[in-house]
Parts: sequence; structure tokens; C-alpha cells
Amino acid sequence: MTRRGRTKEKPPSEPGLIPAPGQLLVWRDGQHFDRWQDLPCTLCGQPTLMRSHSGEPVHKACAEDWITANPVEARLGRFASDLAPKPKFKKGQGDHA
Repeated sequence: MTRRGRTKEKPPSEPGLIPAPGQLLVWRDGQHFDRWQDLPCTLCGQPTLMRSHSGEPVHKACAEDWITANPVEARLGRFASDLAPKPKFKKGQGDHA
């Protein structure tokens, strides 16, 4: 949204769960992709458009490999999945069958 020539930045989203070693990260939010600037991945050094929740340039696969190789440090939340979206119910539907 723009107002008087200024753009309103989306606040950073809160990270979700840290996947178990060997599991995949769920990065569906657009904040994980910077379409304007390739930066060197902090883990492998190759250019990437991907970003962690904190904005750190990193390939998703590199982050998943790092979690597998560093399970104790991974609990501190350097790389985490997105929060699971809240289920959307239509009018008249509940959570029962």
C-alpha cells in the first residue's frame, strides 16, 4: 500500500516449527524470495534469491542440510518453517465431519 510516495513494508512473519533432521522446511510465504537481488548463500556461497525468516540469504536445501548436520543448534531457530495457516471454514461448516 502506498501513501504519499511511501511503501508500507510487510512486517516479518513469525517462524513456525523447526523441522526434524532430514525433514523439509515449509517456506511458502513470499518473504522467502527476493526477486530483485541474488546474494551469496551463507552456507554454500552460491548466489540465491531465497531468504530465511531473519532475512539471511540461504538456499532452502542448504538450510535443510544444516538442520540435519546441526540438530542441537537447529533448536535455536536459525531456520524454521512458516507458521501453519489457520484453517478457513465456510459458513455453516465446523471442524466435524
